[in-house]
Amino acid sequence: MGMYYRPILSSDVARPDDALRIGGGAQWFTDLEVLQRGAAPQVIGGADLPEAARAALLTARHSMWGTRPQIMGIVNTTPDSFSDGGVHAQAADAIAAGLAMAAAGADILDIGGESTRPGAQHVAVAEEIRRTAPVIAGLRAAGHGGVISVDTRKAEVARAALDAGADMINDVSGFTHDPALAGVAAQAGVPVCVMHGPVDPAVMQLDPRYGDVLLEVYDFLAARIAALEAAGIARGRIIADPGIGFAKTQAHNLAVLSRLSLFHSLGVPLLLGASRKRFIGNIGQAPDPADRMPGSIAVALAGIAQGVQIVRVHDVSQTAQAIALWQASVSGRTDS
Repeated sequence: MGMYYRPILSSDVARPDDALRIGGGAQWFTDLEVLQRGAAPQVIGGADLPEAARAALLTARHSMWGTRPQIMGIVNTTPDSFSDGGVHAQAADAIAAGLAMAAAGADILDIGGESTRPGAQHVAVAEEIRRTAPVIAGLRAAGHGGVISVDTRKAEVARAALDAGADMINDVSGFTHDPALAGVAAQAGVPVCVMHGPVDPAVMQLDPRYGDVLLEVYDFLAARIAALEAAGIARGRIIADPGIGFAKTQAHNLAVLSRLSLFHSLGVPLLLGASRKRFIGNIGQAPDPADRMPGSIAVALAGIAQGVQIVRVHDVSQTAQAIALWQASVSGRTDS
């Protein structure tokens, strides 16, 4: 029976001598929760952690992601995204929004031309390229030198985005939708984000069911990371995203969020994209997605407390402020 090791993380300034640092970052742990299908969780000490699991947890993540939480700003160029559909549908508006997000603290801009909200319909390749490539080219022409990610499931869209100046691919299908996409990423040598989203957005929320959602999401991501490595993408260039809100009920989302640190055992950086999702509106009594900023920040900080390296958000400046204050509060100092 497979065992899964979840570090119980702390950011406390009083760190025991035997504490282990997660992924070379600031958070540390002395104990772990051992999870198995069909068995009650058990807690063990770090000294009892098997060597292979220890290596995956402790090996420093790629330096390109820095030592502090990174902010990925969402720039949807779609007319129908669940929260901001139509706001950035014109290239000039999307470029201006991206530049404003970068100025407000976004380390990565994620440009997407196909809505993946529940029930969203397929967008043709040519239309998705029309929505994304000019925005990416415009950001570069305006002097933006930061990381630009293209949010797409399609190889041709990714290729056009890379040609326009993108340097990362973020695929909500976990590189299962288009078999050619991994090859595009490998040939370009760019970072990728692999998300748990194996069900098409058009039907993903009809009746999602799992035996154990946490472990099934973990197994999917582990298998996809292995497949991407086999396709020629170095592990140091892979990011994993558990796919909050994708083929998951509110109970599923909370089960994953409450034990999010399990995914550090994948040995890659983690991205959390929960901004303005429906469960935030349900719990926070905010039916309008535009009113979900406080809840979105709360979930982002909860993820950062579990060691997440990247948070994907709509509200960049507010999230940046919250992260700065969270870090100062837990460390007792500022970097300035």
